This record gives sequence, C-alpha cells and structure tokens, in this order.
Amino acid sequence: MTRTRSKAAAALIVEARRAQRNLDDLMGALAPMFSRIEPRLQAAKYVRAVMSELPRRNGWTIAEWIGDRRPDATQRLLNRARWDTAGAMSTVRRFAVARLDAAARPGSLTVGVLDESGQEKKGTATAGVKRQHMGCAGGIDNGINTVYLAYARAGAGHALIGARQWIPAEQISDPVTAITTALPLDLSFATKGELAIGLLREAYADGVRLDFVTGNEVYGACTKLRTYLENHGQAYVLRIRATFTLTLGGGTCLTCEQAVAKHLRPKRRWTIRSAGHGSKGERTYAWAWIATASPAHFLLVRKHRTTGELAFHYCFVPAGQPATLARLVSAAGLRWPVEESFQAGKDLFGLDESQVRLYEALLRHLVLVMAALAVCAVTAAAARHGTDTQAGLPTHPDEAPPADLGLIPLTVAEVKRLFNAVTGHPPTLEHTVHWSTWRRRHQARARWFHHRARLTTAYIQVN
Repeated sequence: MTRTRSKAAAALIVEARRAQRNLDDLMGALAPMFSRIEPRLQAAKYVRAVMSELPRRNGWTIAEWIGDRRPDATQRLLNRARWDTAGAMSTVRRFAVARLDAAARPGSLTVGVLDESGQEKKGTATAGVKRQHMGCAGGIDNGINTVYLAYARAGAGHALIGARQWIPAEQISDPVTAITTALPLDLSFATKGELAIGLLREAYADGVRLDFVTGNEVYGACTKLRTYLENHGQAYVLRIRATFTLTLGGGTCLTCEQAVAKHLRPKRRWTIRSAGHGSKGERTYAWAWIATASPAHFLLVRKHRTTGELAFHYCFVPAGQPATLARLVSAAGLRWPVEESFQAGKDLFGLDESQVRLYEALLRHLVLVMAALAVCAVTAAAARHGTDTQAGLPTHPDEAPPADLGLIPLTVAEVKRLFNAVTGHPPTLEHTVHWSTWRRRHQARARWFHHRARLTTAYIQVN
C-alpha cells in the first residue's frame, strides 16, 4: 500500500513539473512582446502570483506575494509599461490551441464558444462601467462586461483564447470620460456581436480552425455575426429565442415555438442524446431538428426530460460538411464549458479581481490571467487520459459498487494545487512584517486625507 501511494504521489509530482514546463514555455513565447526586461520579468511574476493560492488577487496582494516592497511595479506593469497587449493575447491563444490539440484524439470536434462575463464595480471611473445586466450579479448592477472567445476541444479540455471589453457608446463619445479611462483614439462603439466578430477574426488570423462556433441568444440574435460566419463558411450552432422567426419549406414563416408545435408533436420525433459529460455524469436531453427552406440551415431543439423546457438553436452547416443530428448536438453540448472556464478564471485565478480603471490595463490583467488559466488547462488536458482511473459505470440499479471506484482525471483546480505544493515559496517573517506595516501606514494616510476632504466639504457648505 505504501509503495502504491508513493507511486501515485510521484505521478502527481510529474504533472506539477509539467505545469512548470508549460509555464516556462509560455513565458518564453511572451518575451518578444516586451521591449524591456523589467516589465517582462514583472509579467512572469504576475502570472505566477495569480496561479498561487492567494485568497484575493489585487495590486497589493500580488506585490506582497511576489516579494516587492511596494505595489508600484505591479501597477506600472498594467497601467504604463510598454508592451504589446494584443500580441500577448495572440501568443496565449496560439499556445492554448496548439497544446489542447496535441492532447486531443485526432478528429475530435473543435468549437469556438462566444460568451460574456461581468465584473461588479463601484463608482464611475472605470472604463466601460455602468449599470447594466450582469450575469454574475443575477440582474442589473454597476459593473463592466467583457466578451470572450473560448476554445473547446472534445475529449481534451478548454481555455479562454480572446477577450474584448464592451464600452458604452456614451463613454466613447464623451471626451472627458474617453481621456480619463484612456480609451483608444480609434475606438468606435461595437455591440457584443460585433466584438465577437473581432475575436473570431483574430483567431482565424492566428490559424485557429473551428468545426463550429456556438453562443447564447445574444450572438444568435446578431445578424451581422451570422452573416460573417456564413460568408466565411463557418458552421455554427447559436442559441436563439423562442420568438425567432424561421422560413420553412414552401415559404412558411413561423416562430420557433410555432415550428415545434406544428412539426414535433409525436414523441417519436424526439431522440435522447447526451450533450456531454457533467460533474455527475452524462447530461442527457431529448433532441429534435427541423429543416428550413435553406438546405444549410436547421432548427435544433433541446427539451429537458423532466420539466419539458425547450431551448432553441439556429444552425448553419456549409455544403460539403456533414450535417447530422449527432454532430449538431455535440457542438451544442460543447458550449457549456465556457462557464467552467469563467468559474475557474474567477475563483482560481482572479479573472474578475482587477483593481485598475484604464481600458488597456483591464485588458492586460485579463491577458495575464488567461495565460495562467491556459497553463493549467493544457496541463490537465495532457494528463487527462493518464490520470483517469474511474471504474466502469453501473449497468443496473442494484449493482454493488466495486472495491475501488478509481479517480476522475486531473482538473484545472487540482493541477493548480499540485503546482503550488511543489513550487510554493513561503514568505519570510521580515517580508510579512514589512507589508503589515506598509498596509497600516497606507490606510492611516488614506484615513487622514479622507477626513480632511470631508472637512473641506463642510467648510465650503458653511461659508
């Protein structure tokens, strides 16, 4: 038993070392994006810090973990240092895609997933901030929204490979806001669908090839996005609302709900298929599809097996590519991993913990966090088949469990924990005392100036 445990521990250490090599490879590829060595080294430290077990990642905590005496170098890296942010994004994208492809079985499906994620903010001084619908807040709240492109490779893994922040039109047109938040001079207003087009254009330029593009109703409703994809011969499976109008055979125009009521009444028209693996097993639904007037377009319908709730997908498959129900269902099922990427990015790496206000600084934080996420994602993908020792699934309800149920494959979270266990570096007592003093002094200073500002306001009101 002791020997078995030792072998298991050694195997996990090997995977932690693999993560270190992946990190070294990615930071080496990012080196040309920096004109000076100081910001390049600081960026490497930043990525390592967001991969740590810090409970919260901001300028202060990252600088303390790195070993800096003040947060100035970290703030300079994001706000003022000269480095190619777009080039860094491209490097992270090519790294993630290449290594996920290397870990996948040949011919497995590749899907680009479009989705947006928010970050709650206080105040009005941050680029893009306004009261708007925030999925992370469960409704309307003050914050910023960013559109992401994720790359999902069936049977291997997934990672975020592109990001563009959504900026309200009124901020772009207001010269004061544009200057104070450092918006690019050539920035023009773009909808989330138009931002998605930009992300896809960049991915294609980097050689990324996708079997399908998927997205929620925001992207399914964007005519420009659908036209762009069709003009480029890109198959897609996009969620649409129940009120979306389709043109069926004979020129009949029906909403999705009407099409289902007319064409999918018999139970035999539905088939039970898995939309992929969830944390508790297969995610099975009832599926059906309806042909439209166009031979390249289909309506894919998903029905919850318990509640009967319907979800609609508008599909495009160019001529010459296989158009089967199984393939469309597989593509639709690969949309959900982007939520897993968001959760890991936020909970494990601080994707939504940036404490900067400028447009470029926000993007730089995202790029460096996406680099950390990519390192762990490709490491987990490479270890997937070697660390999956799960027992076979039961075949009947009375079946007794085997003596050893095995282990699920290594996840991004577990790779991160192993990496930190092997490469962690505890701070010295002197360093901890220094930062305790620095924080208390800074907070005392802020308190003094805040009180003086209140006195100034009161003095003006009295006089």
